[in-house]
Amino acid sequence: MSHLKANILANYFSQIYVTLVGILLLPMYIKYMGSEAYGLIGFFAMLQAWFGVLDLGLTPTIGRETARYKGGAITALAFRQLYRALMVIFIIVAFVAGSVLFSLSNFIATKWLNLEVLPVGDVVIAVQIMAISVALRWMCGLFRGVVSGSEQLVWLSCFNAFIATLRFVGVFLSMWYFGFTPLVFFIHQFFVAVTEIVILAIKAQKLLPNKKNLRRDIGWSFEPIKPVLKFSLTIAFTAAIWVIVTQTDKLILSGILSLEDYGNFTLAVLVANGIMMVSGPISSAIMPRMARLHAENQREEMIALYRKSTQLVAILAGSAAITLIIASKPLLIAWTGDVQLALKAGPILSLYAAGNLFLCMAAFSYYLQYAKGSLRYHLIGNIGLVVVLIPAVIFAAINLGAVGAGFIWLIMNFSFFFFWVTFVHYKLEPSLHFKWLLNDTLKIVMPSFTAGLLFFYFFSNSIGTDRFMNVIFVIVTGIVVITVSLFSSDRIISTFKRRLR
Repeated sequence: MSHLKANILANYFSQIYVTLVGILLLPMYIKYMGSEAYGLIGFFAMLQAWFGVLDLGLTPTIGRETARYKGGAITALAFRQLYRALMVIFIIVAFVAGSVLFSLSNFIATKWLNLEVLPVGDVVIAVQIMAISVALRWMCGLFRGVVSGSEQLVWLSCFNAFIATLRFVGVFLSMWYFGFTPLVFFIHQFFVAVTEIVILAIKAQKLLPNKKNLRRDIGWSFEPIKPVLKFSLTIAFTAAIWVIVTQTDKLILSGILSLEDYGNFTLAVLVANGIMMVSGPISSAIMPRMARLHAENQREEMIALYRKSTQLVAILAGSAAITLIIASKPLLIAWTGDVQLALKAGPILSLYAAGNLFLCMAAFSYYLQYAKGSLRYHLIGNIGLVVVLIPAVIFAAINLGAVGAGFIWLIMNFSFFFFWVTFVHYKLEPSLHFKWLLNDTLKIVMPSFTAGLLFFYFFSNSIGTDRFMNVIFVIVTGIVVITVSLFSSDRIISTFKRRLR
């Protein structure tokens, strides 16, 4: 278990660093490049997310099969054959998809994006560079799957921090020397993407079984994919639905809002997505471990890990979300110093933070299905979610803009958490759900949310627009919320009592 704890801590260090370095530098992007240029950066981030549709379930599959290989469930030869077959597919898909996006660069710059200041020619070139960079970064999924499946998450976390430094901090060196323009920004991102894929490929190669120890040649065939094809396609479909669920609003708003307003929307959503970054390290650490425990028929240990991880996410992600919900405007004022931006983006930030909290908690039913190797219920639930979400988001975004999209995001994730997750738990682990819901989620989240609201009610009127006072208010709000969360967790309390003894 100490190895698992090390992986979780390393993931948290990496995710916190990556999230903070990206978020803290946002005001500098807007200051030196302008809101419209930052809107273009937000469009780049959205493209990377939509590329996830093309993953075809291959990245989670190679991660799971790597964990199974390490657990002795498959042979070294079978694993190498699967890896080679997936490598060929990754290369083909990356080339085709990148080429299509490259060819659409002129249409995107002239017909889709609402430019006001940026030259069209520069935006066309920027989109072309985006196409190549996104394809390269998407290719990294194969290598990351091998590394994470091998539970080499300490190394991966350090590497992610290194790449984030190059992407977010190093780019200012490039722009300081060559100019604060979108073209310089995206050229720099291209070279970072090349560096990332080369290092990851080398690391993954070292973790693969040695060819010299195999009984026969690996060969070139797609046959090794067939045993995992059903699982891969199920993940592929659910991944596509996940992208549709999380990115449809951003895609629609990129064509409705001006690029400047889209930049402000992107800023609010990026901060709210910090909640997902808080829960991400835990999911990365427990998914291969739960898959291994299930393969070894250790059900009780798997459920115990599931519940402990839920409480940890409820404490950490829940505290972050509640702080953002309650103190969204003070946070934006403290961070950017722009009161008008805070008034525009604050409600969006609160709505997306609340929706992301329910999303983090609902994701645990997916982890359970992933470990058991069957994603049928996840697939059905997400199809239903998309059927309702897409028309609702389109209607809300067209009529109410970004705030309308935020309301839909909150309502849909709230409904999924309280209704569909209940159904999934009932089908897979009938005795688990109400203990999980009451003791591992609501018992932690509700008291901390109440405490945060009370603190906001009594002290928010005294902070005004002073940046320093807003910083203090946000920090104290966070301390109040996480303190109540910690003492609402029975596992934390029992651990504290043991330490006292």
